[in-house]
Amino acid sequence: MHFRSLYSPAFRFAGYGLLTLVLWGCAALSVPPDSVPSRDSLTDFSLESRFSLRFEEKNYSGRLSWRHVGLNNELLLSSPFGQGLAEIVSSESGARLTMSDGKLYEATEVETLTRQVLGFPLPLVQLTDWVRGRAGAGNVERDAFGRLQHLRHEAWKIDYEYESNDLQAPPSRIVVERAGGIELRLRIDEWHSLKPGEVEP
Repeated sequence: MHFRSLYSPAFRFAGYGLLTLVLWGCAALSVPPDSVPSRDSLTDFSLESRFSLRFEEKNYSGRLSWRHVGLNNELLLSSPFGQGLAEIVSSESGARLTMSDGKLYEATEVETLTRQVLGFPLPLVQLTDWVRGRAGAGNVERDAFGRLQHLRHEAWKIDYEYESNDLQAPPSRIVVERAGGIELRLRIDEWHSLKPGEVEP
């Protein structure tokens, strides 16, 4: 992933809240239901989503593009208008965060990196499972179709919504909260299941 038309300074999320609330209310996925991959097929995946983040009484909003292959992750945060804000890349060799002004930060893993740079820890390893509706560890509540509905893991609480009653439907809305004032909301517009070696969905 690469930046295009980047903002400076880096994080000008504020002011987009109203637009995000309007977008959040949209009920339909941007792709036809029959093209949504099954949850079990999302070993490697890419997704497009809208996000809303609340941290220490500050609110941010925009778009998230995420590509996950094996142990590698690429996340691009953009404004609601598509202007790149920050890119996070992680692999076995470490994690890198590039801001829109070109500043580069590195650490051995994402949670340390985001805590140091952004002020809050992003549990990317766990979030990779959570976003796909996979429990990993924790206390689980499932809906009538056997899908994750509520998950509690250590200080984290994750709630799910689905677009249909399909047993294999991937999550369409996710709310991730942590005691201490972090709340991340994702409205996933597109899911793609990636095959080994696939460059683009």
